[in-house]
Amino acid sequence: MDQFEGTTQVRAGFELPIDRLTDWLKGHLPDLQTPIRLSQFKGGQSNPTYRIEAGDKAYVLRRKPSGAIVKGAHAVEREFRVISGLAKAGFPVAGAVALCEDDTVIGSTFYVMEQVEGRIFWNPTLPDLTPHQRTAHFDALNATIAALHAINPADIRLEDYGRPGNFFARQIERWSKQYLADDLAGRDPNMDRLIAWLPQNMPADDGSSSIIHGDYRADNLIFAPDGPTVRAVLDWELSTLGHPMGDFTYHMMMYRLPPHMIGGFAGADLAALGIPSEADYLKAYCQRTGRTVPSDEDLRFYFAFNMFRFAAIFHGIKGRLLRGSAASEHAKTMADNFPELAALAWAQTGQDTGVAA
Repeated sequence: MDQFEGTTQVRAGFELPIDRLTDWLKGHLPDLQTPIRLSQFKGGQSNPTYRIEAGDKAYVLRRKPSGAIVKGAHAVEREFRVISGLAKAGFPVAGAVALCEDDTVIGSTFYVMEQVEGRIFWNPTLPDLTPHQRTAHFDALNATIAALHAINPADIRLEDYGRPGNFFARQIERWSKQYLADDLAGRDPNMDRLIAWLPQNMPADDGSSSIIHGDYRADNLIFAPDGPTVRAVLDWELSTLGHPMGDFTYHMMMYRLPPHMIGGFAGADLAALGIPSEADYLKAYCQRTGRTVPSDEDLRFYFAFNMFRFAAIFHGIKGRLLRGSAASEHAKTMADNFPELAALAWAQTGQDTGVAA
């Protein structure tokens, strides 16, 4: 997955007005060293992300994409708010610098944060580590998301960051509407079946609510270069208040997604690699958070729901690709994987009437 690693020259169609951006940065970074130099991160499928080099310092800029976007999507202002709050709680995030909602600066809303140096593992099996090191890194992954879910939103003024209760019902409605509204990206029979199946198979709402990341994967974390310490969790676009088990089982999709999809290692020899089994990883999280391990029936729902949601994101990427506003040069690969992911999502339900990808 090294095609996602590092930066490249700013791609055609994603250029930024250097002079206007520099003037804005000077107003928020009095010690800014000029001239600035821009490059574009290869990773990031939704919001274009840039590295700003200014003398011996570096920053990261995240912006909304240009062109037509789905209502409520690409809310970089929410990202800025949540990382600002989490920093106050001591949770590992990049330091927020400033938010700009004036479209006249670069053409869309954006924010700037500090560049956190460290190691990002684009391959979810964390290659180049020994089995012992890999075990420690997976334990840190587990502990970090458990710590996130333990934060009281009210303590960092995020109690209104999402609506309380009925998380799964609202999410199913949201992603169903987004999928159905994108006529250009087309329809898929497995997605249509899931839209009918999911509302009928939700676990009872236990009232659990916490700050959730929404896209918690190893490649959205920066580790220290020499150990399992998590220095920063990145990419908060899908964060909200929601059910912690929904967030954690999204993270656990890594066990069930094929290796050619982002974040998946299904079929890997976990014991040889030093990666905990799915059951042990789930148990460790539940012990850390004081939750009961979900039943098999509830797990079927959680995985079907999260793969449906992930497939809806791929479907949205397909739509942006067709409209010419996709943020990543790898968007076509993700769009091409959409039917397979939708079929895999339906397979989680245990039903026998799905359509193969």
